[in-house]
Amino acid sequence: MARDRKFSTNDLFKKTTELLLQYGYEGFSFSLLADQLDVSRGTLYKYYENKEELITDFMIHEMNQFLDELKHIRTVEGFENQVDFLLDLIFKNASIPRLIEIGRNIPSNLNQKVRDNLIKLEQQRFSMYHNLQEFIELGRSEGKLKPNLPDSLILGFIFQTIVIPNHFSVPWSEWVKSIKEIICHGMLVK
Repeated sequence: MARDRKFSTNDLFKKTTELLLQYGYEGFSFSLLADQLDVSRGTLYKYYENKEELITDFMIHEMNQFLDELKHIRTVEGFENQVDFLLDLIFKNASIPRLIEIGRNIPSNLNQKVRDNLIKLEQQRFSMYHNLQEFIELGRSEGKLKPNLPDSLILGFIFQTIVIPNHFSVPWSEWVKSIKEIICHGMLVK
């Protein structure tokens, strides 16, 4: 029988991540989470009215951490070094795009807290792209980025590389190095 005990936010969010990535939005439930935390479902309901509140709070937390780390890109000298920094950060946080996609499945008509959280998440995505505007401008000023490519395409391309499936189990370090190579220098021999 599950107990009515305390758990840390870190424990809660860690288990939430694992279950969301394993079961997706539809398969995620307070029952599964309560079992993982060895608590009763009622304990979770003391903190969250529904799974959507929990998931959106969790996602805001994850995005805040990512955005805090992303701010350090400004301290990195040179565009190519910033590309390395950004890609390392993206690969370190490889679950974020999948979690964002899961978040898009959350209905916005549940309660005010969920609606407010979904608005915050959208603002965080805009903030992320806004924080990277200086990165794009640096790349253009150093002549490293083609001027005719839209900023959103460049950033979208970089961020989407982490969802490319590694079907042939290329070793992680080689996989990341190869993606960096393609982003920075293309895949065609010149």
